[in-house]
Amino acid sequence: MPGPLSGVKILDLTTVVMGPFATQILAELGADVIKVETHDGDNMRHVGPMVNPGMGHLYLNLNRGKRGIVLDLKQPAGREALLRLIRAADVLIYNVRPQAMARLGLGYDDVRAANPRIIYVGAYGYSQRGPYAAKAAYDDLIQGATGLPWLATRNGGEAPRYAPVNLADRVTGLHAVYAVTTALFFRERSGQGQSVEVPMFESMSHFVLGDHLAGLSWEPPIGSSGYARLEHRRPYRTRDGWLCVLVYNDKQWKSFLQAVDRNDLLADPRFFPHASRAAHIDEIYAILAELMSARTSAQWTALLERIDIPVAPMNTVEDLVQDPHLAASGFFSFEQHGSEGTLRVPRTPTDWSSAAPGRLRPAPRLGEHSAEVLREAGYSDAEITDLARQGVTLVPD
Repeated sequence: MPGPLSGVKILDLTTVVMGPFATQILAELGADVIKVETHDGDNMRHVGPMVNPGMGHLYLNLNRGKRGIVLDLKQPAGREALLRLIRAADVLIYNVRPQAMARLGLGYDDVRAANPRIIYVGAYGYSQRGPYAAKAAYDDLIQGATGLPWLATRNGGEAPRYAPVNLADRVTGLHAVYAVTTALFFRERSGQGQSVEVPMFESMSHFVLGDHLAGLSWEPPIGSSGYARLEHRRPYRTRDGWLCVLVYNDKQWKSFLQAVDRNDLLADPRFFPHASRAAHIDEIYAILAELMSARTSAQWTALLERIDIPVAPMNTVEDLVQDPHLAASGFFSFEQHGSEGTLRVPRTPTDWSSAAPGRLRPAPRLGEHSAEVLREAGYSDAEITDLARQGVTLVPD
């Protein structure tokens, strides 16, 4: 596969969402990603819907572009096989707790002994420098610990709830992507490999506090936490549905109020300047919500686009899949999977003038490339057959 990371070999020991999301992006950028699984496979293989067992939709959409190998790392022969792969790899990334890697004899010192230039990336719940170091973490727990469900209730919302996407996993996965690529860049300049930690709690704290630290930015604090505009914003109910609108700066508010024949509000001190709107944001958004309810979504869209006010539909997922802009930009394509048939797949969202990423191979069946990868590590066909007989690897028919 072409792409800016062409020639980079990554050993992917990750499962579920966070790690596989990161390594799929690296594969989209051209890296040779080798996904190492147990005989049970990644947990996401078993989350439906699916056509065939072990090929669930989340797995298919998190593991494209990778080659798949099964290794039982608890067996000495399995660990030895991985160490052989490590000697030729650029990156090893995992998302179990470091203690589990140490028990397998695959801590950083063990891996560095096999390949001093390796980039060793751990993506897991909490920094190893704090008291939560050994705690397990999942997306829900990290969302809660960083205040997201609470923020949704600050202005009269319903009971706390998590965002209906794996937000903490995917945000941390993006941190892992830049950790890998930046460490590779540093190695090109210095010749040095290193260990890099990407903790979920700290990554999401960084994400949330960037908006909501507010008055707590100072010591002593000069006010409370929270960015009021974000806490009040939501889609607006129109006469026949919902619409996403943002009237933001002074020019936009002036154009909007004139267009809806509310010139009386042009002299209202709550509306101008921006700082005054920020101080009265709950009242401002209440007035806007009342105005929005008077017209249909189509009427508002035509008006707001004419006066250059940002507006977008409140799509369903089904609407998004059929979005004409995504169709025109070539975001979706169809691939033929060896066992799953025709699949709709999104491309990498970035565009490149040079070294453009190419089409990806479909997500691998369990152990699909075990023999191929082991041959590259120097194993003979007879040795591979013997490893399969011992249960160290799995070689599908």
